[in-house]
Order: sequence, then structure tokens, then C-alpha cells
Amino acid sequence: MQLLQNKIIRLRALEPEDVDFLFSTENDLDFWEVSSTQTPFSKNILKQYLANAHQDIYEAKQLRLVIVDVENEINIGLIDLFDYNPQHQRAGIGILILKQYQNKGFAFEALKLFINYAFKKLNLHQIYANIPYDNLKSIALFEKLDFNIIGTMKDWINSDNLYKNVNLYQLINSKK
Repeated sequence: MQLLQNKIIRLRALEPEDVDFLFSTENDLDFWEVSSTQTPFSKNILKQYLANAHQDIYEAKQLRLVIVDVENEINIGLIDLFDYNPQHQRAGIGILILKQYQNKGFAFEALKLFINYAFKKLNLHQIYANIPYDNLKSIALFEKLDFNIIGTMKDWINSDNLYKNVNLYQLINSKK
């Protein structure tokens, strides 16, 4: 467990009790641009998702964990590995921090823990992130963790009828 915890945060598995947290988070319109969500999620759909959350990364090709503030034991966000590819030992990474907990260092701590876990326990060779060109906070965060921009996908997402470029960032496991 120490691999997924430090003095500030803990990354934990999803629990059935997280349905209300997921419901409010997944249905927050401010997060839809980066998640490509088009329609709201019902609690029933989220309960079904949680019922299958026990699948490991090899079955589901993804791993989603809740970011918890160790001091107050409150949920502050979510972190995911997605599009897991065991053959090429890579996965995408995404993070969501609730608005009231942003700019407090939680995202940095969570990413640092999760990257370490992905490289040491999952034996990944690389992790990538898709970040809209105008998400300056995320760009600064990922660059602080040594992600490098390796390309730009032109007009990749449609946000309020405006097409935006998305930068592709990559981190190679240098200890492999």
C-alpha cells in the first residue's frame, strides 16, 4: 500500500459507496471537454460500472483510482490509466482534481505516486497524456514531471463549436 500513499494523499480503489462522488464528478460539465463526455451518466450506469471495477488492468485495459486527502480522508479527485497495452507496455494517463482542491499540490503528488506505481509494479515502458493546447495548468504539471511534448493533433477536440489542438505528451521509463 505504501506505493500508493505518501504523507499528503492516498490512491485507493473505487468502492460501491463512491457512486455519489462519481455521479457528481462525471456529470460536471466543466470536465466534459477532456473526458469526451456527451451525455450525463445515471446513477444506475455508474453502479454497474462500480460492480465491474474489480477487473484488473489486464481485463479492463484501464485502472481508475480515487485520490484521497490523507489528513481529512476526503475524496479530492480521480486518476486513471487507460488504453493499457501490455504488448507495448504503455498506457494513457488522466487526472481530475475537484475545483476546490486544485492548486494545492494534490495533482502533482497523485501523478508522482501513480507514475511510480505504473513503472515499478505494472512494468510500463511509457505513459502518455493528451492535453488541450490551452490547458496551461495541466501542461505545466506534466512538464514538471518530465513529460515531453512529442506531437500535436490538429483540431482534435470540438469544444463549444471551436476545434482545439491537443498536445501529446510522453514519459519514457528510463529505468527499464
